[in-house]
Amino acid sequence: MSVRPFHLTRPRSVAEAVGVLARDPGAAAIAGGTDLITLARDGIAAPSRLVDLGGLGLDRIEWRPDGTVRIGALCRNAVDDARLRAEFPVITEALRSGASPQIRNMATFGGNLLQRVRCPYFRQPEFACNRRAPGSGCAAADGDGSRQAIFGASPACIAVHPSDLAVALRAMDAVVLVAGPSGSRRIPLDELHLLPGDTPHRETSLGRAEVITAIEIPPRPFGRRSHYLKFRDRASFAFALVSAAVAVELQGGVVRSARIALGGVAAKPWRGPAAEAALTGRRFAAAAIAAAADAAVAGAAPRPDNAYKVELVRRVVRRALSELEQR
Repeated sequence: MSVRPFHLTRPRSVAEAVGVLARDPGAAAIAGGTDLITLARDGIAAPSRLVDLGGLGLDRIEWRPDGTVRIGALCRNAVDDARLRAEFPVITEALRSGASPQIRNMATFGGNLLQRVRCPYFRQPEFACNRRAPGSGCAAADGDGSRQAIFGASPACIAVHPSDLAVALRAMDAVVLVAGPSGSRRIPLDELHLLPGDTPHRETSLGRAEVITAIEIPPRPFGRRSHYLKFRDRASFAFALVSAAVAVELQGGVVRSARIALGGVAAKPWRGPAAEAALTGRRFAAAAIAAAADAAVAGAAPRPDNAYKVELVRRVVRRALSELEQR
């Protein structure tokens, strides 16, 4: 397919960009374009206007005195910031695992969070998909569900969110800063992506004409001791079958607090509070790690063709924590 003709607008401010998006129901914001252009090429998206967010000063990293980092929504995924690597290694590890250097040099933080699902039934217009055409059905439910969700799915949709970065940000309790027609607001990362329920076409909590302007990560006691591990079915850059962002705060070798978030298993980064509880208060060693890995699959509801993901979650969490323990 070819991309349908569209108008291109280059606003001079975030407020102007929001205004254009609000006035034109067919308009879409574009940053790096690594996902949107593919969707347009394949006939999944057909924006009447693209609103280019480049040049609006949204590509900076700023550190506050209290240790909070604000990352502009248009910062590239190939970000090179020594302090970010030191304070939040899980973030830079997730970015490196997500795509080739060429893609990371184009893709942005905001766009990464808002990328659409990679379910083949969504990406091919000839198949029924409730995300693409509400009420049309879910072809994946009766098709190949081997890569689909084991947490939080519904009869209307079983797709998983593809972002590695979102999983790492969830583990770090990140907050998304948004600008829209009603002003600015802050959205905890956990509230940005929505589970499908009966409305899988509503993928995020963003309102009409709202755009992400930045991501903030507060100082966390477990930030420096964090790790991202991704399992995929080939060595080249591919989307996760299962991934884990793990972090622990230690005091005398005992886990004082922990974070475990999973990717490739749900329509949003999936937090594992039971796994965190299994670690907390115990010596950070093999027994506690094994208990956390077992607890990480609590509540899983796999299909016959993706039941392998339950054991894969256990193994990925165990390995991620074991690698972190050996550092």
